[in-house]
Amino acid sequence: MTKTPPFIITLDGPAASGKSTIGRKLADALGYLFFDTGIMYRAVTWIALSRDMDIRDEALMNQLAQTAQIDIRPASKNDGRPCDVIVSGQDVTWEMRSSEVEASVSIVSAYAGVRKALSQKQREIGLRGKVVMVGRDIGTVVLPEADLKIYLDASAEERAKRRYDEIIARGEKADYDEILKKMIERDHIDSTRAIAPLRPADDAVIINTNEPSADEVFKQVLELCKQR
Repeated sequence: MTKTPPFIITLDGPAASGKSTIGRKLADALGYLFFDTGIMYRAVTWIALSRDMDIRDEALMNQLAQTAQIDIRPASKNDGRPCDVIVSGQDVTWEMRSSEVEASVSIVSAYAGVRKALSQKQREIGLRGKVVMVGRDIGTVVLPEADLKIYLDASAEERAKRRYDEIIARGEKADYDEILKKMIERDHIDSTRAIAPLRPADDAVIINTNEPSADEVFKQVLELCKQR
């Protein structure tokens, strides 16, 4: 690239819009940290479960999120991880991917105090620069001063099909109609919540990912980096 790429890049959008796929490819191309902010909620959930804490105790989870020592760093191992997740000096990158965490993270991530505390931690990491940060409120709340803000979108039907295809590809059973129903419900919750609702930043570049392939979207995003 002939120009210096943007120092901080945010990728927001609804579930299965392509954020993680595009974000990771972009981070690899630029040599940046790929930071999918959802992993921070997994980290807090993992800590709570490992300490046998009651995840339905909102006050307790809010306090945990405030005091937890969580850091996200570039991947130190070539084992498929997009980054390292460090909790109190311990690498828990794969531990927090357990089915127990998967089943509980939605409860923990819904707490306003948890979201507020982790948004601050995300901001601290993002301000180090050379980062592609992925989430739902990064360009609007976490890093409004980002150099390049991108919002990826697609219809609920297309996103449900992608999720359905992913599950089938793993050899598991899936019900498209049920996935679509949950996708629409999640969109409604994300876009209407009082704190940091899902929406494009006023200065975000909006890209519809319904039709183009992941490679085509990636090329479009990379071109935006070259123009900044």
